[in-house]
Amino acid sequence: MNIKNLIIVAILFHIVACSQSSPVTSKYSEKQADSVYLNAKVYTVNDESSWAEAVAIKGDEIIFVGSDKNVKALIGNNTKVTDLQGAMLLPGFIDSHSHPVAGGAYALLLSLDTYAQPEDWVKAIADYADSNKDLPVIFGYGFLASAFKNDGPTKEIIDSVVADRPVLIMDEGFHGAWANSKLLAQLGINKETPDPVPGFSYYKRDKEGNPTGYLLEGTAEQAIKQLNVITESSVVKGTKVVIEQMNRYGITAVFDAGALDVIEYQHNVLNTLKEKNQLNVHYVGAYMVAEPKKMKSALEKVQSLRKTSPYISMLKIMNDGTVEGKTAAMFTDYQNDPGNKGNTVFTPEQLQWLISKATSLELDVHIHALGERAISDTLDAIAFSKIKHPNSESRFTITHIQVLADPDIQRFADLGVIAQSTPLWGSYDTEGKKFVSDDQFNRYFRFNSLQKAGVKLSFGSDFPASGAGMLGMSPLYNMEIGNTRQMAGQKNSLVQPAKNERLDIANLIRGYTIDAAYQLRLADKIGSIEIGKKADLVVLEKNLFEIDPYSIHKNEVIMTIFAGKVVYSR
Repeated sequence: MNIKNLIIVAILFHIVACSQSSPVTSKYSEKQADSVYLNAKVYTVNDESSWAEAVAIKGDEIIFVGSDKNVKALIGNNTKVTDLQGAMLLPGFIDSHSHPVAGGAYALLLSLDTYAQPEDWVKAIADYADSNKDLPVIFGYGFLASAFKNDGPTKEIIDSVVADRPVLIMDEGFHGAWANSKLLAQLGINKETPDPVPGFSYYKRDKEGNPTGYLLEGTAEQAIKQLNVITESSVVKGTKVVIEQMNRYGITAVFDAGALDVIEYQHNVLNTLKEKNQLNVHYVGAYMVAEPKKMKSALEKVQSLRKTSPYISMLKIMNDGTVEGKTAAMFTDYQNDPGNKGNTVFTPEQLQWLISKATSLELDVHIHALGERAISDTLDAIAFSKIKHPNSESRFTITHIQVLADPDIQRFADLGVIAQSTPLWGSYDTEGKKFVSDDQFNRYFRFNSLQKAGVKLSFGSDFPASGAGMLGMSPLYNMEIGNTRQMAGQKNSLVQPAKNERLDIANLIRGYTIDAAYQLRLADKIGSIEIGKKADLVVLEKNLFEIDPYSIHKNEVIMTIFAGKVVYSR
């Protein structure tokens, strides 16, 4: 080799060596970090470099990701250095479908154990009423409608323990409510009261046409408004509790899929928390439409909010109900309920118009579609919109996706639709099984099939409709069930079919980080641990890839960092 070649080799070697040892890019080389976290198992969720040992932060931004050795160049006299002693460091978790402000209205109220039995709920209602004799209305949530078989809960059951005051209990999915006779009488709900949307938003009735005490969909929301049991101050207090609990679970960003019955308080509640430095999450919200007659006004409203509100940027469409309420839209009748296939809120033509119009306005759209027919109709509408507006940058998410038809798996991928759901719902549904066919039951929550088809999956809690109270917000609790399709910690419990729909830990993490960030249009800022992104991090006691899957829910959050600041520490 001649001297010229030797010089070239030496230069190349020097360049490679410098690139491997340089702790940061030139943009940050002169900076002293505010804080450094080292001796960690850093899972970056960055495909180019999945693992590291240390992370450095300046202000609210990540300025280094790499080795313990190289991060030392950024440590100065004022740098706070934290030795994580081998703990796992991840991007902050993102709840991609929740109702934090609506949940705030319920956070301090009676919360029933969804997995208990009707007699337990009755006792809880009686105890709560006895302990709160000054309350004019007993108000709470959490019962599972399917536990009452086909007819649902009745007023007489509550009357037996509380007859002197109105009682209204929302179900775990917030698509129905359980009332006593006093409440029905106070609100004037009787045999002559019309159903807002027969077959979807209606009062369950006995053979004589009298309301039984089970209120479905909009009738429940209407009862809440008439009772005036929710105030702005109570929602502020409750939402503060919800955000604090999110931080305890490692959550640093949330998508609010609609403020529901507290929409009029949403903006003020969030501003109040922000002014007090208590809104410690990135917050992206949607304006919801659930009535055909409000399609046009909803589009106008979300356009206005997108320009004026720092919180609202998407359109949420409610297109069907739930399996337990037998209002999720199916292709076949519900078991033991001839003629009832559930219902969609919008006809296929109305849905096509609504989604197409939103697409033309460059709006991102988040659609509630839980039953197979509602999902299929929604995919049809998205396909129509993409053909009509091929240059639109709108993103589409279909949420919940409980019962999914075979052909629609590939359609999610072909159309680039995000599939969003709540993993904990994928444990064995003993009660819900009674309402659907065996075939439908075997097509529940097809996460692994969607992932293999190349579909982006995002995960969230749907709190307060999680079915597990505040625990339902925990990404770790959800990840375990998504991985096992069994009850948390119960290795011998029934496995929700199909067993091959179990999802691996890496993709569950993606669904709570980078893919959820994509849904929120924040993937350039959060969702992975990379230089230049926001310093949103969560520290876990143990490595999720190394522990027994049935102990994931016990893995503790040691610390949550939002925008560079510790907002929760064990």
